[in-house]
Amino acid sequence: MTRYLNEIRGFLLDMDGTIYLGDGLLPGTRDFLDYVAEIGLPVLFLTNNSSKNRDAYVRKIAGMGLTVPAEQILTSGEATALYLREQSPGARVALFGTPELEQEFAGYGFALTMDAPDYVVLGFDMTLDYAKLTQLCDLVRAGLPYIATHPDYNCPIKGGFIPDIGAMMAFVHASTGREADVIIGKPNRHILDMAALRLGLPLESIAMVGDRLYTDIAMGATAPVQTILVLSGETKAEDISASPFQPNHVFANLGALGKTLRTVKSLGA
Repeated sequence: MTRYLNEIRGFLLDMDGTIYLGDGLLPGTRDFLDYVAEIGLPVLFLTNNSSKNRDAYVRKIAGMGLTVPAEQILTSGEATALYLREQSPGARVALFGTPELEQEFAGYGFALTMDAPDYVVLGFDMTLDYAKLTQLCDLVRAGLPYIATHPDYNCPIKGGFIPDIGAMMAFVHASTGREADVIIGKPNRHILDMAALRLGLPLESIAMVGDRLYTDIAMGATAPVQTILVLSGETKAEDISASPFQPNHVFANLGALGKTLRTVKSLGA
């Protein structure tokens, strides 16, 4: 473990369930971030939660006492907008998402409309009701290109979970028989390549730290990144053995990871 941890030159950090839960920082988060900054390892906050844009995350994190510049945050929503801009700049998009996600897409030059759209994009949208789900299924059933921002089934909150986009995708599949044509967020390569570009590092020198086996840790099967599971969110220790996605390292939380990194550095390994 020591040798591999010492090879890390930058971190991708999940947010929900990894650095905070609800509106509070998880134990050890501040110490970990202070330490990696002290030793000069860059960090990119990488979240599959597309309900907020990066400016909203800057404000949320600031409310917890951390100052993080916007360029240090990459959401699956922004990554989806970037991907779609490469494919079809200025396209007409039927976007199912929050007002913050709509602002993100509008800022990248897309026309948001339910009238003859070119694409259907499904994001994490807590305003979904039966009428919107029906409209979403109608558009998907019509054969339009269908993109999802991320695949998570649940979003961790303090005291439990709420259904995430994966549950909505299952609803759409049950009604239409179609899966999403493209999923951008973790563990898919689209968002990982964008994140590596922002860090300015090769994939081999990056570690992905997160609390979900099927997204954060599954990224190790997508690309040659190290994976570090923290047990501060969705995954429990007893879940690990049954998963097809095995982490390189497991820690209780970021604080425990930081303590081990300090030991590695002090040993000069």
